[in-house]
Amino acid sequence: MEHIRLPKVENVRLLDRLSPKRSRPGTLYLTATHTIFVEESSSVGSRSESWVLHSLVSSVEKLSSSAAGCPLVVRCKNFQVLHFGIPREQDCQDVYLSLLRLSQPESYEELYCFSYKPNTDERERQQEWELVDLQAEYNRMGLAGSLWKLSSVNQHYKVSDTYPADLFVPESATPPVIVGSSKFRSRGRFPTLSYYCRETHAAICRSSQPLSGFSARCLEDEQMLEAILRSNPRSDFMYVVDTRPKLNAIANRAAGKGYENEDNYANIKFQFIGIENIHVMRNSQQKMLEVSELRSPSMSDFLEGLENSGWLKHIKAVLDASVFIAKAVAEEGVSVLVHCSDGWDRTAQVCSAAAVLLDPYYRTLRGFMVLIEKDWISFGHKFSHRCNHQVGDPKEASPVIDQLLECVWQLTEQFPCAFEFNERLLITIHSHVYSCQYGNFVGNSQRERAELGLRKRTHSLWSYIWDNHSDYINPLYRPGHSQTQGLLRPSTAPYCFKFWRGLYNRFDQGMHPRQSVEDYLSAIQEETQQLEEQLASHKQKIAQLEQEQVWGGVGQRGAAACERSPTAWAPSHSLGLANTPQDYTGGFMTSSPLQSRPFAPPTSSDQSCETCLSTGSDQESGIADVSCRSPLSEDSSRDPDSDEAASSEPV
Repeated sequence: MEHIRLPKVENVRLLDRLSPKRSRPGTLYLTATHTIFVEESSSVGSRSESWVLHSLVSSVEKLSSSAAGCPLVVRCKNFQVLHFGIPREQDCQDVYLSLLRLSQPESYEELYCFSYKPNTDERERQQEWELVDLQAEYNRMGLAGSLWKLSSVNQHYKVSDTYPADLFVPESATPPVIVGSSKFRSRGRFPTLSYYCRETHAAICRSSQPLSGFSARCLEDEQMLEAILRSNPRSDFMYVVDTRPKLNAIANRAAGKGYENEDNYANIKFQFIGIENIHVMRNSQQKMLEVSELRSPSMSDFLEGLENSGWLKHIKAVLDASVFIAKAVAEEGVSVLVHCSDGWDRTAQVCSAAAVLLDPYYRTLRGFMVLIEKDWISFGHKFSHRCNHQVGDPKEASPVIDQLLECVWQLTEQFPCAFEFNERLLITIHSHVYSCQYGNFVGNSQRERAELGLRKRTHSLWSYIWDNHSDYINPLYRPGHSQTQGLLRPSTAPYCFKFWRGLYNRFDQGMHPRQSVEDYLSAIQEETQQLEEQLASHKQKIAQLEQEQVWGGVGQRGAAACERSPTAWAPSHSLGLANTPQDYTGGFMTSSPLQSRPFAPPTSSDQSCETCLSTGSDQESGIADVSCRSPLSEDSSRDPDSDEAASSEPV
């Protein structure tokens, strides 16, 4: 709170980016965690509120003052852009300086996850973090009985401080070989298992670049790759994939790093892929965002700007690499070692995208959460640096995780029945990678997260997603569909890649359609299910009414028989109509048809039938009461695109 110079500013206008002449007046509030804009409204209780976490703010820009006031532009990491018009320049300056400081925490303790306190106790918090179990995931892969083993060599992070404590290595790899290999690899990130295919016994392994320079070699590192090769008895060679452009890898030789020499490593086939570095990706996304923020671009301007940004070309490069690795593992049965420079950016992208192509489990809701936890969080992707969670070197920031999420989205567009989750899951993960509301993506390594005590002090995003899993289910998903099983074979032709408007322009209210096809299908499915439940209920009531009529007719015939022979009554030969002895007793004791109760079985449905009759249902025609409204009738009458349907909850 001490960084807030002005907690409240009135008569602020929120401008529409697509139509600047349209604006909404309201009051701007600054709190310790959020910027809140409360729109003015003449009717009580209908005010619209916009909440923005300070940790989501990527930049704040104060523009030149004009007669209409002082403009302030707030850009967010989830691609929301807020244009405020503040009447007084001094107020605008105070808000500007406050947001600059609030959006740039200087320590981990200032992050929102440490002050976010939902209504859960300590036991529930612990269960949140136990939802994703990586040990169970490796067991699911089928490593039991394979030629791989769990190694304790990196316990206490003594071999590599950026690797997880538990790692799987080839069964024949001894501790001296592992340690020797780690000394020959950048940041000590030696080759270790990422994914195992039980059908072909092939594996995807990951590491960092070797410190080979122009001629250096390491016997232990060569033995480590040979051990990986021996762990797959069905293949006599393995691939080594360097995800960097060849020129970049050659340039690293001058710094004593580089890539594997095929002459020194037995039975390997070396392959360059050509994915650009984090600096190229950062600049590319920025150019793409500038195109997407154009107010009224022509089609040629938009397409030309998108092409010049190179963004979709980079997405294609990541998918091309993933397809190559997936085919090597599934079709050739060959193990693959993947690395880039340090093994936590491009390597994470390619290994996880290839796993999505290979394994249908990673195309489910739970499986995708496990994949992110395993290949990104556990293996030390530098979330705090890449997502700019704290004040630091801006050149360290890069949209590496954005590209993985977009690769998966591009796959969902090509294979709409193969994924259990929908676009909303990918967008939710993207938002919370940057929001710091949950502790999953805070820190740069498993060791750093353990030192921060995130499991004891923060909450897990995976539990939130799982508790609300119905929001993230793809209505087109078919578990038995041919697309769902086995290896996905996407086309990576340039025309297959689309601009992801759902992520980059989802806050632009003036763009239509604002709701995805999957959302419409989910709404239709939900309403259809409720209508089917109503239909079943009405059918049951009709059956009960028909039964009531049958028993009523039998009762009237019995009363007439009693009038003809008041001292004797013989039950019908069709005893199937009698339910209990009381049914007969009623007939024996009746002395007058006017006083008798209709001859019907005393079931619990009598009351519901009476209720149905009282509402005016037409028994003769069998038409149910049309005045009974569907639970969806009130909500479904609204336009799902209307502003009233928009949520005002904070991200």
